Amino acid sequence: MQGEPSAAQDSAAETLEAAAGVAVTAAPGVAFNYRYAFSLPAERISAAQEEHAGACEKLGIARCRITGLRYQLVGEGRVVAMLAFKLDPSLARQFGKEGIAAIQKAEGTLVDAEITGTDAGAEINRIAAERARAQEELTRIDRELARPGLSASERTELQQQRAEIAQRIEAGKTSTSEQRESLANTPMVFDYRSGRAVRGFDAGAPLTSSLDLLAASAQATLAFVLGAIAVLGPPLLVLLAGLLAWRWIRPRFRPAKAGETVAPAAASD
Repeated sequence: MQGEPSAAQDSAAETLEAAAGVAVTAAPGVAFNYRYAFSLPAERISAAQEEHAGACEKLGIARCRITGLRYQLVGEGRVVAMLAFKLDPSLARQFGKEGIAAIQKAEGTLVDAEITGTDAGAEINRIAAERARAQEELTRIDRELARPGLSASERTELQQQRAEIAQRIEAGKTSTSEQRESLANTPMVFDYRSGRAVRGFDAGAPLTSSLDLLAASAQATLAFVLGAIAVLGPPLLVLLAGLLAWRWIRPRFRPAKAGETVAPAAASD
């Protein structure tokens, strides 16, 4: 890819990267979720997206899988795109850093980085404790059901209780599996959006923002004028043609004045 990132872009990227670069070893039992947002020229988004996808494929499906992709043209020269992954937790931090570097090489900028975490380990322990209590209750109900001389109504009530507890135990197993899966696979999302940059200036600088606003305002004004011409032009042309035709036809139908009719008679005398 062409171009070198500016010092301002490097500084911004390093700041965001440091904020989001949390290693899994720093918080065992926490399931992380990474999200990065990039701004870069529209014509380079597709190539950057392809490079990120290729980096994931090189790791192999056991360590990285692509779970979602989007590329959308939302206007003239405007593109939004997305690429989602599930990564081996031990590789997520480095993968994010390399993704940022690829964007910088494409003259893009990291504009947002967010990382959220869920204490999956604590949730697993909580579910395990609930399952243990539910299992004890299930054992007690089984003893009651085995007791001789139990009336039909009592047996029905105990069986209903047993079914409810068994459902809670199964739900706990499902939730535990989900929490373990979140620890084994780290979601990561790359969001891309098109943005113009001025060489030598940070894309977020006031000068660049002002130039972008000026260009957008001029473009909007030109679009409005052209639209107005397209809408009002044909009716105005028809109106002008009608006016010219009326000015040409009108003298032919205008009645002659009295002086104009008498003058020839006087001349004959």
